[in-house]
Parts: sequence; structure tokens; C-alpha cells
Amino acid sequence: MSKRKTRDEEGGEEGAVSNAVVAVKRGRNDGTGNTQAIIASGPMRTSSLAAPIMLLTGHAGEVFSAEFSPDGKAVASASFDRQIYLWNTFGECENYAATIGHKGAILDIHWSSDGSKLFTASSDKTCGVWDAQTGERIRRLRGHASIVNCCSPAQKSPLLASGSDDGTIKIWDTRRRGYVHSLGNKYQVTAVAYGANPDQVITAGLDNVIKVWDLRRKDVAFTMAGHTETVTGLKLSPDGNHVLSNAMDNTVRMWDVRPYAKDRMEKVFRGAQHGFEKNLIKCAWTPDGKHIGCGSADRNVYVWSVATGQVKYKLPGHTGSVNDIDFHPSEPIILSASSDKKIYLGELTL
Repeated sequence: MSKRKTRDEEGGEEGAVSNAVVAVKRGRNDGTGNTQAIIASGPMRTSSLAAPIMLLTGHAGEVFSAEFSPDGKAVASASFDRQIYLWNTFGECENYAATIGHKGAILDIHWSSDGSKLFTASSDKTCGVWDAQTGERIRRLRGHASIVNCCSPAQKSPLLASGSDDGTIKIWDTRRRGYVHSLGNKYQVTAVAYGANPDQVITAGLDNVIKVWDLRRKDVAFTMAGHTETVTGLKLSPDGNHVLSNAMDNTVRMWDVRPYAKDRMEKVFRGAQHGFEKNLIKCAWTPDGKHIGCGSADRNVYVWSVATGQVKYKLPGHTGSVNDIDFHPSEPIILSASSDKKIYLGELTL
């Protein structure tokens, strides 16, 4: 057993998961789990997790991406080992499915809005569409000429956007083969997020500029400049009015993407770091939009208050770069995925 301590960077109240006993959940390549939950004593519990912190292990390589399902009952994770793991969020966090379908590292993974499918982006130049219940591949999406860094599904739509080192953004109808649109970009595309409607896609890359595309015109509607290094992650806010960006200039920024906004960049959040690995570290919003978070190369997870811009949690525990985080859709639980091959689920007080 190990312990994962937390602290408030601003010197305020101690984090909700401080000194909590960790329950370790090991995955198997055959998709089964062989673990026992540990119920920890300590501070008042705030979630339905079996313990205040759950450690999910099983990946044989760096975990680049992980996300809660829309109903919060499952977690999907993707790794350098080319595996997709599906885990139960609650109970013993069983690893109920594991599959290999890509020929290269899986760099990004997302659920469809109804939770029935998974979408992946891979270094093998393809995207994948998967059955979320069985883990079986439904479709392989070919069309990119280089590494696919990122993907983002549209809400309540079969469309999927992907960004690649080939300098293009592809729009796919996941019900069929072949892309619907291909948008040209001068530099490699490292982050993509669908807008509030399926006619808008937000992208960023090595040119440090965030671009909002109008798919009806197949052209850039407007750009947002401010980052001084490569943008590694984009995430649309729950209300669809803002987008969050994380970049290698060690800042996380909040942008107004409404059509007639005057001042696009609203806030800058500092603390999280990028390292020599140059991993594409992602960011996330809480479901109520009041807090944001991202991973960091310094092996911590950072959570900020949107209202104050101050760090509320700085969560240690990982021994490698934290590449992705996500917030549970209905409970105060945070997920973190790391280059140390581990995934943590931890409860917070927000």
C-alpha cells in the first residue's frame, strides 16, 4: 500500500484526498482484473469510489489519454503499448476489456456523447472507431499521411475531427469510410476540439495560434493568438462558450469563442509545466465549468478555480509526466493518466 498526499499550492486548505490510502487495481491483457478493494479510513468521503484514491495499473507503456464515460460508470485509457483498456469506475475498478487494434501508439481517446463508441487517434496514421461495450473495432479511418495526434467527436453527431503531423484536419463521418472534409494547415496540428455545433472546429499546433474553423465555408472564421509555444491540448467548456488551451509556454488559457466576442483571451492560469519529453499534455473542465485542470511534466496534477485563477489543488503521486486528466461527470472525482504507466482516480472537495 502507498499513500498519495496533496496540498494547496496557495497555502490554503489541504486537498480532499490528503493522506488517503490507495487501492491498487491491476489490469490484465486479457481484460480481467484480479484485485480487492481497500476501504480507507480518514477524512469524510465525498464520492462513491471504493477508496479515496484508486490506482489502476496494467498498461505496459506510457498512458497518453484517458476519459470517463458520459455516464461516469467507466474509464477508457490508451497507451504507447497500443492497448485500449476499459475499466469500471466504481467497486473494484475491474478492467473489463482490453484490445489492440492500432499498429502504433494511441495518442488520444474519447467517448461518443451517448457512450456507445470510442474514438482513437494513433501514430499509425489512422483513427479508430470502437464498440465501447466489447472493445471491438468497428471501423479504421484512413486518410492522414502522418501521425494523428488528436481527435474530437462532435456532440450528438456522427462527425469526428482529427489533427495530424501532415498539417491537415480531417472531418469524418464515422458511419462510413473516408473523410468528409480535409482542412489544410501550414504546420502540424497537435490539438483539436469540436465546437458547440457541428459546423465549428477549433484547432491548434506548432504555430502557437488557435484557429476556429467554419466548416460550412471550409475556412478559418477567426484566430486567437497569445501562446508563445506549441499548444498541446484544447477543451470546450460545458456551456460551449469558451475553450481551454494548454501549451508548452507553461500557461493554460481560457478563450471566449462566441461569434461576436471582443476580447477573446479572458484568463491565464500558471503553474503546470512542460518538459523535455514534449508530450501533448491535455486539459479539462469540471462539469459545472467552475474549475479547470491539466497534467504537468513535473508529475503533478493542477486544478484551478476559474473565478480566482488560483491553484486549488496540486496533486502529487505520479512518477512521470501527467499527460491527461478528466473530471467525473457527476461526482467530485478526478482522473489522471501518466507516463509512469499508471492511472489514478481520486476524490476532491470542490
